[in-house]
Amino acid sequence: MKESLIGIALIAVLPLGITHGTAAEPATDRPNIVFILADDLGWGDLSCYGHERLRTPQLDRLAAQGTLFTQFYVNGSVCSPSRCAFFTGQYPARQRIHGHYADPQQNADRGMSQWLDPQVPNVAALLKASGYATAHIGKWHLGGGPGAPTPQAYGFDYVKSVVSNEPAWIEPAAVLWPKSSTLIVDEALDFIRQHKDEPFYVQAWMLLPHAPLNPTEEQLKPFLNFSSGGAADWAAVPHKTAETIYYASVADLDAQVGRLVHEIDALGLGKNTLIVFSSDNGPEDIHIKNAGHSGVGSAGPFRGRKRSLYEGGIRVPFIVRWPDRVPAGRIDKDSVVAGVDFLPTVCQLVGATPPNAPALDGEDVHDILLGTSRPRRKPLHWEWRFRVFGEPFHRSPQLAIRDGDWKLLMNPDRSRVELYDIKADPAQLDNVAQQHPEVVEKLAAQVLSWQQTLPAGPVEASAGKSDYRWPGTPVPKPAGKKKR
Repeated sequence: MKESLIGIALIAVLPLGITHGTAAEPATDRPNIVFILADDLGWGDLSCYGHERLRTPQLDRLAAQGTLFTQFYVNGSVCSPSRCAFFTGQYPARQRIHGHYADPQQNADRGMSQWLDPQVPNVAALLKASGYATAHIGKWHLGGGPGAPTPQAYGFDYVKSVVSNEPAWIEPAAVLWPKSSTLIVDEALDFIRQHKDEPFYVQAWMLLPHAPLNPTEEQLKPFLNFSSGGAADWAAVPHKTAETIYYASVADLDAQVGRLVHEIDALGLGKNTLIVFSSDNGPEDIHIKNAGHSGVGSAGPFRGRKRSLYEGGIRVPFIVRWPDRVPAGRIDKDSVVAGVDFLPTVCQLVGATPPNAPALDGEDVHDILLGTSRPRRKPLHWEWRFRVFGEPFHRSPQLAIRDGDWKLLMNPDRSRVELYDIKADPAQLDNVAQQHPEVVEKLAAQVLSWQQTLPAGPVEASAGKSDYRWPGTPVPKPAGKKKR
């Protein structure tokens, strides 16, 4: 499924009268919040997460000044579902967001809504009702095209966005992508400077390292040693490898995040600003056409990539900094935290009342952010109704549940049942379903019951399959869709 640039919007609006929740008494020490979201950055793409060849000094510094989490999950294995979960605290399928938003026909063919309903409670509207100045800058991808609301309808005072409904940065991807991190950080800093004397919430949702990547010659130079011909003479380089292109793009993202953090500190705002950094899903697969020249993002030690429900598709970096409140230099290897937790946690930190209905799927984990490691109270669920690209090894079943150290993956018809002890086997290589039938039955009942609460819709015939055409096997006919 190919993502398309639907539109780019610049909107500066007056405060909205959205009342998705009732504001609680303000917290005595309400932080500013800056939420930086990378696009298709893998768990293993940062040196602080173990990358052996790519250096990310700015994000490493951010992690050293705050807390790095090793068991953080997004709630969708592609862009739009993951963003919905962060933004609303709900599993995205509840809003009929099963895959990335594309053109209206493709959305309809996949049983999806055309955009996130602005009346669904969200972080921006709740913070605005609590007295925060709010801005969304960068990738939106929660709906665009004819009739779609612009992001301002969701509670933002200021918006400059891509993959949304109204054009602003109208440039071809090849021109926009290499400078996109700089443009997003510039806009974020302008908004922060204008609102530094009041509480603010900024979503800086980046475009990198989502394909197509096209770094500039200046961005490429430090990484030409990864290409044929080396870095001694640019003209003598026969070709740039995927590593050169991908590393140059991530390095630019790293540098611009560092510039944003540095300026926040220079403005004297660092002590009372909660900075959150994460990614929307695992790294793109090189078999996808627009990533064929660059799809070497790292999922670290994990099986799976973007679209997969194995760890590499949904387990991503998560770094949090809030000086003197979030412990510095801490690595939390035990707590299981997720994107759906963002909204209830932010509400607790700022003294906003979470919405009463619909019920949130996430849980308040502010105690974990502030230094307490503890077991998760709610299990996590996932569903993927479509094909997983790439090698069969990465093609997960359609459903997954994580509860404690156990993770079960299965198809609804039980054609594949896989149980893993994630603490003992994070790479998901040892399926222990036969050894623990009681665990399988318990988790299967939970995830199947959860799936029944989701809107019905088309399921691709190849979903949940890990078939390989062995020698002598006939070439299969093109797969269609089936109804769930």
